[in-house]
Amino acid sequence: MKHIVGISLGSSSRNHTATIELIGEQYRIERIGTDGNMQQMVKMIEELDGKVDAFGLGGMDLYIYAVDRRYEIRDARRISRAARKSPIVDGSGLKNTLERRCLEQLAGETDLFKESRKVLLMSAMDRLGMAQALEKVGCKMTYGDLLYVLGLPLPLSSLKSLAVIARFLAPLVGQLPFTMIYPTGEKQTINKPRYTRYFYENDIIAGDFHFIHRYMPEELEGKVIITNTVTKDNIEHLRKCKIKTLITTTPEMEGRSFGTNVLEALLVCMADGKQELTEDQYYYLLEKLDLKPRIVNF
Repeated sequence: MKHIVGISLGSSSRNHTATIELIGEQYRIERIGTDGNMQQMVKMIEELDGKVDAFGLGGMDLYIYAVDRRYEIRDARRISRAARKSPIVDGSGLKNTLERRCLEQLAGETDLFKESRKVLLMSAMDRLGMAQALEKVGCKMTYGDLLYVLGLPLPLSSLKSLAVIARFLAPLVGQLPFTMIYPTGEKQTINKPRYTRYFYENDIIAGDFHFIHRYMPEELEGKVIITNTVTKDNIEHLRKCKIKTLITTTPEMEGRSFGTNVLEALLVCMADGKQELTEDQYYYLLEKLDLKPRIVNF
């Protein structure tokens, strides 16, 4: 049995373990949160390095994507270097393949995009594949990178405008302490609504769940949410917020969905433990597994 561990900067209250079988092989998958403690992340990775088949780096990204280029996040790189034997991935390879494929499936197999939709994507620099796929199916976009990452009252409406701004901001943002640009630890459980008009003005709210939960208003009646990792408690909370539909791009595994970092680590294991896979390799494995988005209608 292969063993995959997601070490997350996020809350330990979201820890989960599952054992699954894929294409004749069993995988034990764990998610372990460190409540915002980066030193604990480093220590755990060092202790498990070489004892597990692959790590997922959760709660943070290795890179910021400025549409046509990427910039390293200093804190994430420091943590990832603790893994010297076992491969470690942050999920970015899947964000640009699985999530793009997921939206293509939704466009082809559901009525979600039959009419033009207005979409708030919390951060395109975090989910470039999703942003490009949403533009491709004709959505009218609002990008929240400046609104919710930097707290500036400047919504963006195209990837072209984001690319121009990101070339100046991304190198600087990558040097900031990660806790300044993303909710970590206890912050992930606290809701502090910000720029709520953009939640109300759009039909679909998409992107990282912690960004959505952190800044969403108390009610979002009739809205569709497209995100990644949710627990049973998250789903119940969205039900109370009167969400119409929840779509997760990662499949359910024993009661919840895991993050793209854990799922990417799973694919790395399936490909004999290579650190980085090519885009074609990701698509090949995704087709082989025939993963489908999870759709929950409330």
